[in-house]
Amino acid sequence: MVVNVLADASTWERVVILAPALVIGGGLVLGVMILLGRAFMATVRESGHPRVLWGGVAVIVGLVVLLTWLGVELPRE
Repeated sequence: MVVNVLADASTWERVVILAPALVIGGGLVLGVMILLGRAFMATVRESGHPRVLWGGVAVIVGLVVLLTWLGVELPRE
């Protein structure tokens, strides 16, 4: 099993074993972020009020930063 191989391997061997998964996973995440970014930019270009849209994004990002700085945590079920 893969778990047994990882348990018996040293640190550098773990990196070598997990490297392909990390590269593929990173590529998938990057691809999805590029796709979503392009879709968002198309929405901004087609929007009648792009300043309002960018203002809303800035408010949401600012709110997340403020709440994180204040230490607010989401409730856990």
